[in-house]
Amino acid sequence: MSVRPCLLTPHTGERSKPKQLNWVRGLTVRRWFQTAKCTIRLYFEVPFDSNMNRTKNRPLVRGQISPLHAVSFALACGVPGVALLTLAVNPLTGFLGALNIVLYTCCYTPLKRHSISNTWVGAVVGAIPPMMGWTAATGCLEPGALLLGGFLYSWQFPHFNALSWNLREDYSRGGYRMMSVTHPAMCKRVALRHSLALIGLSALAPALDLTTWTFPLVSLPINLYISYLAFRFHHKGDRDSARKLFFCSLWHLPMLLLLALTCKTRSRRQEDAVATATAAPPTTPTAA
Repeated sequence: MSVRPCLLTPHTGERSKPKQLNWVRGLTVRRWFQTAKCTIRLYFEVPFDSNMNRTKNRPLVRGQISPLHAVSFALACGVPGVALLTLAVNPLTGFLGALNIVLYTCCYTPLKRHSISNTWVGAVVGAIPPMMGWTAATGCLEPGALLLGGFLYSWQFPHFNALSWNLREDYSRGGYRMMSVTHPAMCKRVALRHSLALIGLSALAPALDLTTWTFPLVSLPINLYISYLAFRFHHKGDRDSARKLFFCSLWHLPMLLLLALTCKTRSRRQEDAVATATAAPPTTPTAA
């Protein structure tokens, strides 16, 4: 899911024209970052993944890949990725990419065994990629970048809390301190709260002149639907309500971002070009 926001942000964040990677290279670098983060996490979690049904067959757990190969592969993906974004795009995007890897591997991963705050840190990690897409297109952090990050941040709570609800036994065996394991009431409450927050964030987009006022209207049905499923999950707390909320979250985010893209306002650069063209006097051919 984290690739989609990066695909959309260059269009919504079209303000200036810094150095940019093309689409293929951009997606390749994005995959390098994702691979580096996940490989390092898997390296650290081998002793705990062996206790969980859904992770006990991972290559590192089964010894199909050595720890040295895993770490070397992660470095081979992460270091060139940061360097390429810094040199070929801009330093800000490279910094956000490096920050994303550090937060994921050094904060989120160890916190999973010590505190439920890991979910909030993980939500920040998930919010950074669309901000990287914006800074790659504009060269700076603007309110639009923060709003896109806010969408990803809030969306992750109904998405992950619903997913983790039906995996509570597995997480408990692995020793992971998830809200669904240690604070089940909070898990349901936070999922509902952030589902409702998506409605407010959608209304904020036109206030920041990122979309037209059509966006909060056309996005209201899907935002209300995920909020309804989150309310059912909060009220019932059973496997079925969690499953329905999780599967709704899978299509909700790409649909929400697609609606934002179709309702986006024209960039300032486009507006200036139109104004200049309108104000310019018509030219007539001169005789040779």
